[in-house]
Amino acid sequence: MLPSMTEPTTITPATGRLGILTPGLGAVSSTFIAGVISARRGLAPPIGSVSQMAHIRLGARDEDRNPLIREFVPLAELDDLVFGGWDPISANVLEAARTCGVLEERDLAPISSELEGIVAMDAVFDQRWVKKLEGTRVKTMTPKLEQAQALMDDIERFRTENQCDRLVMVWCGSTEAYQEASDVHQSVAAFEQGLRDNDDNISPSQIYAYAALSSEVPFANGAPNLSVDLPCMLELAATRGVPIAGKDFKTGQTLMKTLLAPGFKARMLGLRGWYSTNILGNRDGEVLDDPENFKTKEVSKLGVLDTILQPESYPDLYGNIDHVVRINYYPPRGDNKEGWDAIDIFGWLGYPMQIKVDFLCRDSILAAPIVLDLALFLDLASRAGQSGVQEWLSFYLKAPQAAGEADAEHDLFIQQTKLKNTLREWMGEQPVTHSEAG
Repeated sequence: MLPSMTEPTTITPATGRLGILTPGLGAVSSTFIAGVISARRGLAPPIGSVSQMAHIRLGARDEDRNPLIREFVPLAELDDLVFGGWDPISANVLEAARTCGVLEERDLAPISSELEGIVAMDAVFDQRWVKKLEGTRVKTMTPKLEQAQALMDDIERFRTENQCDRLVMVWCGSTEAYQEASDVHQSVAAFEQGLRDNDDNISPSQIYAYAALSSEVPFANGAPNLSVDLPCMLELAATRGVPIAGKDFKTGQTLMKTLLAPGFKARMLGLRGWYSTNILGNRDGEVLDDPENFKTKEVSKLGVLDTILQPESYPDLYGNIDHVVRINYYPPRGDNKEGWDAIDIFGWLGYPMQIKVDFLCRDSILAAPIVLDLALFLDLASRAGQSGVQEWLSFYLKAPQAAGEADAEHDLFIQQTKLKNTLREWMGEQPVTHSEAG
């Protein structure tokens, strides 16, 4: 039998205040902040947050050790969180929440004064990357090096004024236009020269990532655009000793794919095609109505099935899949996205079958607890002395970054095991394999 304990990782206690900074104070951020404030006032439980509501099994099943994760690992307390962010449109979180219309007034009214007090900082914004939006609350300087320095000044001012011991940044802004990495992204030196040269290939999200890592602030990317998944940012995270995670919050349709596809593979059922279409009417939908921004999202969404189904290992089952993704902007739907999936599978003797899924989801309601968990777990990783890509946080992301040469895992259940086993190992517990051998 394996011993029940291993050597635990040294983790600095979560003393003092943790500031959570979000570039973008739109639907996702305002819903996240309102939900946390409601939870710590006892108005509503933080449903959907694994860090707050999930239990974790320790040891063998007959040991009956099953604490809450937040009681097992030293996470920051909700009462110790402080919120801030940048937005090119909304003046404060209350205004953003009312404009986006995700939450009803009955949920906003009891916490309205606190939400109104979280004032947006002027954003680094470039309409070339989000053609459908017009920024009015933006930084006036145009040199990108000055923009990066202004963000670093914002970070330090927020840290000081709010007496924060630690900070975390989670990108909650819009999806930027599609791009591929260029020479300016290949090293920190090249990127910093690009900032000085106002290189057109440097996007706003990359400036935020650079400012965060340069300030030794952990960074998670909740959108599909290139940011910390660039060689320059990987180098900067390593030299500064900062943990990072990305990319693209796993919420509606892709969440369903990572639930269903592992089931098909487990039963060795074949897949011939998967047609996915979405309608949504929030700011995200408006931005994705532009072909270049949609392409960024499309690449993120299309990557999930191949990694789960391994067509190279199972060519008879998954070697000829038609995978189609569509997104349509439909203003009447608001934040209540509807995702349709038409799935063509086949079984014994090749006989075809069909599955239809119509997921009437609330995108920001699903994303908000992801922001909380990523922030708390990145802060934990930082206090545990971790740096670079935190692949164990793939559970939350559509297009997760790999920490090594092998591709990141997309199977939600394997991702969950990896997340919980990482926590077990850091706390000196054995990983759970669910094996009955021995």
